[in-house]
Amino acid sequence: MKKYILFDNDGVLVETEPLYFEASKRALKEFFNVNIQFDDYMKIMTEGNGVWVAAPSATKEEIIIARNKRDIYYQQYLKKEDIAIENVHDVLNELSKKYKMGIVTTSRRVDFEIIHENRGITDFMDFVLCVEDYARSKPHPDPYLKGLEKFNATNEEAIVIEDSQRGLIAAHSANIDCAIVYNEFTKTQDFSKAKYKISKLEDILKILD
Repeated sequence: MKKYILFDNDGVLVETEPLYFEASKRALKEFFNVNIQFDDYMKIMTEGNGVWVAAPSATKEEIIIARNKRDIYYQQYLKKEDIAIENVHDVLNELSKKYKMGIVTTSRRVDFEIIHENRGITDFMDFVLCVEDYARSKPHPDPYLKGLEKFNATNEEAIVIEDSQRGLIAAHSANIDCAIVYNEFTKTQDFSKAKYKISKLEDILKILD
């Protein structure tokens, strides 16, 4: 019986992934004259690498400068674009009546706080784990293993809600059932290891009944 839900953030609770791509694409072009293609970007993300591998001749110092500018662009987008996903609050309200919930994200804490300022989503959560809170990021299992630890839960008691292959690999490696929610941005990725595939977040209520 499931008692705990571990949510990915980007693409599941808020629609931020296209903005991160645009910020990364902009910085790569500006600093390294690299026009990264969407498919190449998705492959890099799935493997858990930084986007800067697309500029193999870049020095560490150049990457630091480009990364800082990318982060500025990303935060600018976050503050002006609509990133809400429909019915998230209603779904979380229903789930909170039966389950304990947490967010496990690869976002930096500073970006996460911008994303969720006055949004109310974190009010439903027992904790939030950001990229600073575990040793290795997705697709390694560390983030979700840390989530189990926070709940003092077994893997059988938990379910992960993800939208990316990288997150699915992390959940699968942690031996936790994973439901993939459809996202237009990640629709071409391999979700064959998912326990469930749902078309929208509301469908998680049917799975858990």
